[in-house]
Order: sequence, then structure tokens, then C-alpha cells
Amino acid sequence: MNKIVEQILSIMKSNMDEYLPDVPSDQYEESGKVYYMNGRNGTEFEWHVNNCLPSFMVFYDDEDNLGAAKLVVNTDGEASLFLYGDHGKTAVKEIKTSLDVEKTELLKLAVCLSRNADDEEIWDAAIDRIDSDYEPDDEEIAEFNNGDEDFEDLCDVKSILEKAALVSKKITEGGWKVGYLIREDPEDEIDSGWQFFAGDEDDDYVEQESNVTVCSVGDIVKLDPALMSVIGSEPGVEFVRVSSDEFEEDGEQDPYMEKWKE
Repeated sequence: MNKIVEQILSIMKSNMDEYLPDVPSDQYEESGKVYYMNGRNGTEFEWHVNNCLPSFMVFYDDEDNLGAAKLVVNTDGEASLFLYGDHGKTAVKEIKTSLDVEKTELLKLAVCLSRNADDEEIWDAAIDRIDSDYEPDDEEIAEFNNGDEDFEDLCDVKSILEKAALVSKKITEGGWKVGYLIREDPEDEIDSGWQFFAGDEDDDYVEQESNVTVCSVGDIVKLDPALMSVIGSEPGVEFVRVSSDEFEEDGEQDPYMEKWKE
């Protein structure tokens, strides 16, 4: 087994023993085996877009099958371990740690897991089912590294999600979805340029500072996921909502208005 994987297993087991001492091994799925959770996005996506490997998980062996432990390993070797008690219903501990590993070694493991898990269509499997001892050659590593070009647009969107936007309180407090949105040139590094409105605000409403707030673009997308279809648009655009999940650029019609909460 790969020495980095051995470190991961050791970190998870030692901390589970310490912080979940009352949970016997037979309450964990397969007596506590660690699963490599690549089924959602895949290894390359997580590496290039989220700067980490897919998470490593231990699950409770019951009907809910919730997580007992989750380890997220970043591309620089820093890691976060999350532990859950009460059969996964209660957060017990978050531990910041790091692996004793060079970034090049971690990259090789990512290439190995991409080849021997993703390419073999082995998804969300126990890590001992995956050949992690495989040593990728320079050509395979270069090909994996070049994959960041495939995810360039997604990386740009991720950056936008982390930045600030001007938002009408009819959205954040009134519960309306975004009916009209415009992206102007950002004012600084933390500004996305996006402005989000329910769609029926007039100038007097918007000019009152108490009626608008600033929050991250990502927070608004969580409330209104349909926005992901347009959020990567360049500055100088405006959109009108035309249905529950569609937007029209430079639309002249009145916005379709719908609440995300009552």
C-alpha cells in the first residue's frame, strides 16, 4: 500500500480511537474500512478545481449509513479531519493536520488514483480495493497536470463564487429568487461585479443602503442554484429570469418572480 495512504489510514484510526472511543468496530461499515469518495466529481476535478483529493471516509454500518470520519487532503499536504458521533448525526471534532509528504509525491498518488480508480470505474470504494502502489511515469504525470486546462472555466467560476456581490434584501430577507442580475467591472480583488435583485425594485429602493447587503456570490448561489448557468459570464452583461431555472440575456420582459422560501 502507498505510504501516503498508510499515513491517511493511521491518522483516521488514531483519532477515531481517541475521539470516538465508545464506538466498537462492528458499528462501522466493514469494521472501519476507509473509502475513497471519488464518485461525485472524480480525482482530476477535485485536484484541479478544489485543490484537494476526493475525501476519505469511514461510515457507520446502519440504515442511515452516515459518515463517522472524513479526511480532506489538500494538494499541499495540509489536511482536515472531521469526526462525527451519534451515528453520524453529531459533529464531535475537527482536526487540522498535515501529511509528511512532498507535493510531488502527493501528485503521483493523485495520478495513480485517477488511473486505478477513476479510469477503472471504481467509485467510492474501500481504498484497499485500489492499487495505490502504482508508480506513474513522467508522461502520465504531465498528462494529468495538463488536465487543468479542461477545468479552467470551472476554476474561474469557483473564484467568482468566493467574491462579493451587492444583493437586494428582498432576496436575503424577503425570500425571493434572483429575477434580475447584472455584472459590472469589479471594483477590487474581492468584488465580483455581480448585483442581484428580485426584479421589482425601483431606484428609490436600491438607493437606500438599508435595502441592500453584501455577501459572497456563493451564498446566493446556494439559495438559488439556477444561477450557476450564468455566473461565469464576463462583466458587461445583464440577465432577466424567464422561468424557474432559466435566464435570458438582455431580456426586455418583466422578470419571472418566484420565492425560494415562504
